[in-house]
Amino acid sequence: MFDSLVSFVIGTAGGNAALAIVLFTVTVRILLLPLGVKQARAAKIRERLAPKLQELRKRHARDPERLGKEMNALYAKEGTTPFGGMWPAVAQMPFLWLMYNVATHPTALAGHTLFGAPLGHQVAALVANYGLISWPFLVFALVILLIALVAWLTARKMEGPAWLKAVPFVSALFALVLPLAAGLYVLVSTAWTAGERAVLASRPL
Repeated sequence: MFDSLVSFVIGTAGGNAALAIVLFTVTVRILLLPLGVKQARAAKIRERLAPKLQELRKRHARDPERLGKEMNALYAKEGTTPFGGMWPAVAQMPFLWLMYNVATHPTALAGHTLFGAPLGHQVAALVANYGLISWPFLVFALVILLIALVAWLTARKMEGPAWLKAVPFVSALFALVLPLAAGLYVLVSTAWTAGERAVLASRPL
């Protein structure tokens, strides 16, 4: 049944598994667009509250418990939470899990490639089968580099502490241990997120 479902999805993309993954990812992100709007709204609220939050940190620097309560109260007054922007990432976890299972299935992606790199292979398998200096490995490396580039562009526009700006790069680390199919999903999804934020940031929410 699983093979039949994957074959059907790939068939809708003309038999091109890589294109099917891209279309699947775009469909998922369209479905999650309402959460993306909420994330953008939460980001604008955090930006607006930044001076007040900084003032609270100075005022209650020696009382972390009081600081936490005051910050939560400030966020609650605005109808959001410090973690309000995380829901799109959390909501994507089931789809990433599904993509991982497809990519690691023994036969689902057998024979399907992205520019010659097997979609079901992880980087270690590519190196073992094709060598470090090979076209399949270069394709995988390019996907990782593009994910890192999107993460860097995203981090540049983020406000907040250094650890928060490092969060986008986690996707590149995940892609290093995921099969290429899942890495392609991560690339398209993170690129969509960057574009979505750029569009929503310029509109009133």
